[in-house]
Amino acid sequence: MAEFPKGRVESLSRRAFIKAGAGLACAGLAGTTALAGDKNHPSVAFMRKVGRDLLEAHRQGTVSAFLSVIQRYADVPEIALYSLGQYKANLVSAQRPRYFRGVAVFMSRYFADQSRQYPIAKYEVGEAETDGKDIMVSSRIYLMSGQTYTVNWRLVWRNKTYKVADAKVLGFSMIYMQRSIFTSYLSKRRGDLLQLMNALEG
Repeated sequence: MAEFPKGRVESLSRRAFIKAGAGLACAGLAGTTALAGDKNHPSVAFMRKVGRDLLEAHRQGTVSAFLSVIQRYADVPEIALYSLGQYKANLVSAQRPRYFRGVAVFMSRYFADQSRQYPIAKYEVGEAETDGKDIMVSSRIYLMSGQTYTVNWRLVWRNKTYKVADAKVLGFSMIYMQRSIFTSYLSKRRGDLLQLMNALEG
């Protein structure tokens, strides 16, 4: 992991967490239609369960704890493919299982690092909104420091259940940030996915 531009990840996460209330939280929700403010919508119940498991992983603060949650609830294959950007065509079928797991490990390591820097006291799940395809569920995170920030979760329907496809912290898309990191790394290595996979696992 040492070869990844960690400074970019850390600076963005600090900006997202520390500058809570900066007015960017709803940047990705323009044009959505409210689900009549129904906090009992199935997507909200799903996110309450995800939130409980994420908070437990946060309190453990380990990569393995986050990995279990991410593999259970996140749409890892689609997130992983999106993260490759223009290099997606370089990924052959035989490499997919290893690459998908590497992405899950990379995400888990990131969240474990954040759990040490920004201890969470509690969370609240809000309401669901839809743009006709995906569902957005809002949440509010309360840090031990007294600061708060908003996370908007984008959900998709996969195999008769919801999966988390993205999370926006103060308007910043986590998967967009991840794609920027991956494609920047690959651009310096002629699109060599083996080097990327080795780095994800390292």
